[in-house]
Formats: sequence, C-alpha cells, structure tokens
Amino acid sequence: MLFLAACSGTKVTSSWKEPEVSLHPDQKVMVMALVSDKEGGLRANMEKEMVSALRQRGYNAVSAYQEYGPAAFKGLNEQKAMNKIRQRDIDQVMTIVMLDKSKEKNYVPDRSPFYRPFPPYYGRFWWYYNSMYDRVYQPGYYTTNTRYFLESNLYNLKDKQLLYSVQTETFDPSSAARMAVVYSQQVVKDMTKQQLISKR
Repeated sequence: MLFLAACSGTKVTSSWKEPEVSLHPDQKVMVMALVSDKEGGLRANMEKEMVSALRQRGYNAVSAYQEYGPAAFKGLNEQKAMNKIRQRDIDQVMTIVMLDKSKEKNYVPDRSPFYRPFPPYYGRFWWYYNSMYDRVYQPGYYTTNTRYFLESNLYNLKDKQLLYSVQTETFDPSSAARMAVVYSQQVVKDMTKQQLISKR
C-alpha cells in the first residue's frame, strides 16, 4: 500500500517551450481536450480544471466544451474551424490529448515471503503449523493498475506556432475529477517553471 501511494499521482515526463515566449494575461486561451467518450466526464473535467488553474494565475482562459459544446468542430475543415474560434477572440489554443491508457496486472502476495528459522515458531510444532497455514492456504491476489499518458500543446493562432508542449504520466487516479485537478496543477506548475506564465 505504501508503494502504491508513493507511485500514485501525476508527473511531468518531458516538456518544451519556444525560447523567449511568455503568455500575456490580456490574451485569451481556449482549453480543448481530446479524450475518448469512454472516459466518461474526463474531457469536461480536464478543461474545467485547466481553465480554473490558469485563471487563478490571472490568465483569461475558457473551455472549448463550455463555449461550443461536445461536438462543435466535428466534420469542419481547418478554415471553418479557425473562423469559428476567432469569432470568440481566441488568441491561443491549449490542447489536452490522451495519448495512451494502459493496464498492468500485478500479483500481491498475502504475506511477504521470508525464510528465518525463528525459534518460537520453528521450535514448537503447533506454532509453526499455525504460522504457515495461512501462508499456504490463503494465497495472494491480483490488482490492476491503470496508467494514463497525456500531452498538452499550446498554439498561437495568429502565426500557427507551437509555443509549449508537455507530456505527463498518471498512475491509478482515484477518480476522473481528481485526475483533472492534479494534472492541471502539475502542468501549470511546469508552465511556471518554464517561465511561460508568471508566478502570481
């Protein structure tokens, strides 16, 4: 349990920023998540929490889900999609994409195996029998752990330039809502470290 607790959460695995670039608070950033419908409310949660994290730093951020709905850009070509976005005075778009989701099956023994001829147990038959009975007849069990790999890119719409990119790994989130909160916190923390946004 201690091992799983230590491993759980979200960590940034890599990030990049265009040199000498920083966001201005008066510019409008739209957060757009691309997440499978199978993930339930993860898309809306991701956008909501990233918008909240950026607004807490004083930046003008909006959610694509809230602005346009769940399928506003489906079937549109680039020109129509860009025109639709520019009508809301959007300066930058920040995408959140789930690159992969994997499951790992791990065996957890009922008790940690060890060998030590400890006198109180090995010296008396019944004590030894009782200590070994559960070890033999109560086997361990399997647990399934889930890893999410996400990527966020920030694009400037005026010149279609990539300004920032970050990749993360999330291990066994307790819920979609919690995953969105921690992910947003970690990404905004990295954006601050990269001096893309201020520390306010």
